[in-house]
Amino acid sequence: MTHTVLGTCHHDCPDTCGWIATVEDNDHDTPVVVKLRGNPNHPFSQGELCPKVNKFVDRVYNPDRILRPMIRTGAKGSGEFRTASWDEALAMVTDRLREILDGPHGGQAILPWWDAGTQGLLQESSLDRRFFAKLGSSRRTGTLCGGTASAGIALTYGSSLAAEPANIALADLAIVWATNPKLTNRHLWPFIEQARDNNGAPVVVIDTLRTATAEAADWFIQPLPGTDVALMLGVMHVLIRDGHVDLDYVDQHSVGYDELKAHVESWTPEAASATCGVPATDIERLATMYGESTHSFISTLIGAEHHEHGAMFFRTIACLPVLTGAWRQRGGALSKSVGHWFDNNIDFTAFDRPNLTGGAERRGVSMNHLGRALTELDDPPVQGLFVWNGNPAVTVPNSATTRRGLLRDDLFTVVSEQFMNDTAAYADVIFPAATQLEQFDVVPAWGHLNLGWNEPAIAPLGEAVPNTELWRRLSKAMGFTEPELYESDEELLDQALSGLDIDELRRTGFVRIDVDDELNPYAEGGFATESGKAELASDRLVDLGLPRLPTFTPATEGIGSDLQATFPLMLASPKQHTRFLNTSYSGLSKHLPQEGRPFVEIDAADATTRGLSEGDLARVFNNRGSLTVPVRISDRVRPGLVAIPFGWWSADHGDGATVNDLTSDTIVDWGGGVAYGDTLVQVEAGG
Repeated sequence: MTHTVLGTCHHDCPDTCGWIATVEDNDHDTPVVVKLRGNPNHPFSQGELCPKVNKFVDRVYNPDRILRPMIRTGAKGSGEFRTASWDEALAMVTDRLREILDGPHGGQAILPWWDAGTQGLLQESSLDRRFFAKLGSSRRTGTLCGGTASAGIALTYGSSLAAEPANIALADLAIVWATNPKLTNRHLWPFIEQARDNNGAPVVVIDTLRTATAEAADWFIQPLPGTDVALMLGVMHVLIRDGHVDLDYVDQHSVGYDELKAHVESWTPEAASATCGVPATDIERLATMYGESTHSFISTLIGAEHHEHGAMFFRTIACLPVLTGAWRQRGGALSKSVGHWFDNNIDFTAFDRPNLTGGAERRGVSMNHLGRALTELDDPPVQGLFVWNGNPAVTVPNSATTRRGLLRDDLFTVVSEQFMNDTAAYADVIFPAATQLEQFDVVPAWGHLNLGWNEPAIAPLGEAVPNTELWRRLSKAMGFTEPELYESDEELLDQALSGLDIDELRRTGFVRIDVDDELNPYAEGGFATESGKAELASDRLVDLGLPRLPTFTPATEGIGSDLQATFPLMLASPKQHTRFLNTSYSGLSKHLPQEGRPFVEIDAADATTRGLSEGDLARVFNNRGSLTVPVRISDRVRPGLVAIPFGWWSADHGDGATVNDLTSDTIVDWGGGVAYGDTLVQVEAGG
């Protein structure tokens, strides 16, 4: 006998697909998931799962999974552990926590670190907030992804809300800017194709790499890395010069137009071209296409935020549909991640309990500077580290510094994980984590407007537990008595959700959140600024220490910087096909096509200058680290740019490093993100 269970993919992806698990019920054995397929009724993913998630059942039953608590027996980073009982592992952790709490620095010497390895409302971060508040620990601040894009849009609109991404299907011009939906947002691509097939919309892709999406476009524009704002200012110049501004919309719904007009007068196509590397004729053509279309739609996501001036990218791009009045049309305007629309039905603060700290102030530590926190902080030092839903030894920039910090003998590290990844190998104690097929959750999306239900299809294998249960067990082992530390998943969900039909959500596996069906929020203005208007120029930004007007500023580690004389090439670290979208797909290597070793893509001219040929080993390095990788001569990169795909663990590199050993950990201009994309390197023959 079999039955089916509705669930939702939890991975850090905008598509948040609905799925159906088929479970085989055995009379004498534990039920087993035998198939996982997409939910055909889901309005966005429409029954399709990506190649990785199609094989997710294999990951759940992979014999390499961690299914029991483990205690380190070898050197840190060696991956040498023995299994232990829950009681023994909990006792070791709580004994060490009490030592730290009783020490001179108290709970501030404890640091939690997590990311979006599980995007569920409950299992990403809920009870952990209460547990660490009770400890009085330091707080994790900043974001690896997402926060800067939202903050940048809000600099112009007063809020981060934008259009529904699927509305691009109604466009007569579809501009895909600094995102690669064919790979990383695959279920949006059919909506883009609808615009082309039904409306004759040209598809224009603007990106620093010739991606799979660029190959599928009608026109590909390739600016130099980190110079998109200069391109936008050139487009604004042409829009204003040639009368493509909707002055009625601008007069009613914006402030600062005259200042912006004067500001971009010097940004002629020729001037913009000199900065961004796009021919002036192409800037003219792009601006004319955009200005003459009646339903021009710009689709972007979070890729562009990974620059020192990432918020300025989004602040500036938000001005374009204001100038043309594209917001008047449902098939016009601008879309980016839609996560903040879920505030309509989800109270994301419901799990916070600041009262548990007893009024003590908690130190903030940027998640992007984990390595610095572990190697430089001394007032107080980090003595206890908890990691879950992430693999920071690989995913955090300047990751060699993180690994050095994890090697500290006096650092006690606790990891909740499903597989022995780079970070887990440095742990003192590992707790076994459940997978999405084994836990209860609801999953907000950031690429569409449907909240997903996730019913556990099977009980957790071995002794694995969901994250919420881990925090309950740790609270009990510490002897904490506050009832809010022990609330059930269902109780937590009741506190966070409102205005939704939970019965329908459970029955169908998804429900659209409470938003206007057209979701065109600024068709009649109504911006969230104090004036209710879009701020093309803004005193508020000056108060925040930012330029009053959209402004191009070269990156400190970028094109034209002093450092470029020593490290002349920009480095991109894009997502990769097959199993390497991110480290959440570990455990699938035996079932998906292999990529081989990491590699560096380099333009033919740059390779020739360095005496490199296809397949040669090259050393890619800067003042943070070094990698030795094979060469691929590629037309995906332009001269001056090289690319090493993101996602390989250090074990997949011959020299035990990762591309994030090289990447910049500079904090961006606004929103707490980090400038992965502003990384300079040199490439030379070596191996």
